[in-house]
Amino acid sequence: MNIGIVCYPTYGGSGVLATELGIGLANNDHKVHFITYKKPARLFDFHRNIFFHEVSSFEYPLFEYLPYETALASRIVDIAMHEKLDILHVHYAIPHAAAAYMAKSILKTKGIEIPVVTTLHGTDITLVGLEKAYAPVVEFSINASDGVSSVSHQLKKLTQRSFSIEKEIDVIHNFIDLKKFSRKENPELREQFAPNGEFILVHTSNFRKVKRIDDVIKVFERVFREVPCKLLLIGDGPERSSLQEICRDIGLCEEIHFLGKQDVVEDLLSISDIFLLPSAQESFGLSALEAMAVEVPVVSSNAGGIPEVNENGVTGFLADVGDVRTMAEKTITLLKDAEMLKQFRLNALNKAKTFDKNIVIPKYEKLYNKVIESMLTY
Repeated sequence: MNIGIVCYPTYGGSGVLATELGIGLANNDHKVHFITYKKPARLFDFHRNIFFHEVSSFEYPLFEYLPYETALASRIVDIAMHEKLDILHVHYAIPHAAAAYMAKSILKTKGIEIPVVTTLHGTDITLVGLEKAYAPVVEFSINASDGVSSVSHQLKKLTQRSFSIEKEIDVIHNFIDLKKFSRKENPELREQFAPNGEFILVHTSNFRKVKRIDDVIKVFERVFREVPCKLLLIGDGPERSSLQEICRDIGLCEEIHFLGKQDVVEDLLSISDIFLLPSAQESFGLSALEAMAVEVPVVSSNAGGIPEVNENGVTGFLADVGDVRTMAEKTITLLKDAEMLKQFRLNALNKAKTFDKNIVIPKYEKLYNKVIESMLTY
């Protein structure tokens, strides 16, 4: 197949999933065309069968905000015509599903029919999509799609509860490349952060409020009182400066390392002992899955789709959003019980194996074929 993929080219979950999916599809001999405003963050090297098409906006003094949706729709039309796309897969409803509908309508006037699959990732439904300014467009764009998927059962239910959805929603969970995300012991790297054999707690995200990284620090502060440990904060975003202030206020800056964005996050996860994810909302919890794949148990909130990934008392522990006391207690319990920690590491890996890319990517291929066939018989 010739597949067009539209996504945000960032370190967020939707961009990561879209990029990894594209790489997996290309490895399965499909031709994949990424259509976005810059090269996706996870697209490091040259890949056979992968092509990148940049969307550029026209700057004009009249525009206070550049009309990216219009530029995107035009670019989709151009790529669909000249690359002869079989299907268009858009990730994140806003504005991609709406731009895809516009492009599809334009292509139809040129005698070209192209099916559109929309994947819902989370905040496009739970946060942005519920805003009155966007809700009608989100609902229309989902219903106008030829196929719809969501990354968790919880997100599917929430979408159906929040909007009048006429389309069937296929649940296709996020996935992991177990060859890339496998534990790589690196004593030298670990010693750089924990020179005296301390435990290492870790968190990765885009540092937005919804991630509640201040709770990560609160949990760490409680654990630090009981168990020698260090904290690695991987990522960057709007909350970083305020988090650094908290770090200074509690006097633990020597124990907390802000590492910024990292391309090879699996190396840092591999030297860690516990992954913390206290988010207020997670549609799935891809960062938790990546940690589990390198045998790191997860202590998290029970928000959104996280319980579909992190199994309480098996691969880690769950607690209510904001319950830093319970999260800290469970972390301490794990760190103080070597046998339990060892078993949870094994459980985490086994759970991660159920989300292996070789299991999940064929589900997308099946959805593509179903959508294309339904259009041909329509």
